[in-house]
Amino acid sequence: MTEFDAKRRQWLKVSAATAGTAAVARQMTGEAQAAPRDVPAPFATPVYVNVQLRVNGADHQLLRLDSRTTLLDALRERLHLTGSKKGCDQGQCGACTVIVDGRRVTSCLTLAVMQEGHEITTIEGLGTPRNLHPMQAAFVKHDGYQCGFCTPGQICSAVAMLDEMKAGMPSHVTADLTKHAVASAAEFRERMSGNLCRCGAYSNIQEAIAEVAGAKR
Repeated sequence: MTEFDAKRRQWLKVSAATAGTAAVARQMTGEAQAAPRDVPAPFATPVYVNVQLRVNGADHQLLRLDSRTTLLDALRERLHLTGSKKGCDQGQCGACTVIVDGRRVTSCLTLAVMQEGHEITTIEGLGTPRNLHPMQAAFVKHDGYQCGFCTPGQICSAVAMLDEMKAGMPSHVTADLTKHAVASAAEFRERMSGNLCRCGAYSNIQEAIAEVAGAKR
C-alpha cells in the first residue's frame, strides 16, 4: 500500500464517520421536531361555558357554549336570530353589525362570552313588520337595498351612527372638533364606510339616512 493509498483510505473513513454522525443528528432532530405533533395544541379541546345574553330586551341562557364562539354565531346558531349576516367573517364588510350598549359592533369579531351583562340589539329588535323602526321604513321608502344581504348591518350601523353624532362624537371629516358634527352627506359617507354594499345601493342608503337625520339633501 502506498502512502497515497493510506491517506485516501483514512480520508474515506473520516468522511464516512462524519456523514453517519450527521445522519444520526438529522434523524434525532427530526424526531424531536415531530414529537410535538402528538401533543394537543393549546385550546384544542373546547372549553364549554354557560352564558347569559340579553338580546333585544330578553335574557337568553346559553348552556354549554364553546368559549370560542363569536357573538355572531351565537346569535345565528343558538338563538336563531339570522338577521345579522356572516359576510367576510373578518370585520371588514359590516354585514354582521349589531348594537351593543348603544354602540356599533361587528359581531363576528367579538366573543359571545365577552358580551354577558351587555344590552345587545339586532335588526330583529329594532322593529317589526307592523311597526318598523324609522330607519327601516326609510330604507324601504328609498330602496336602500337590492339583494338585502348587507341591509341588517347597514340599518343597525345607521341607527347607532346617528346616536353617535347626537352624542358629539366626531369623525375623520368633522371640521370643528369643539362642536357637534353637522349632519351631511360627507359625514354619513365617512361614518358608514365600514358597511359595504356589493349591489351599490349607496346613494339610496344615504337618502334614507338623511331623511331620518332630518338633513338637507
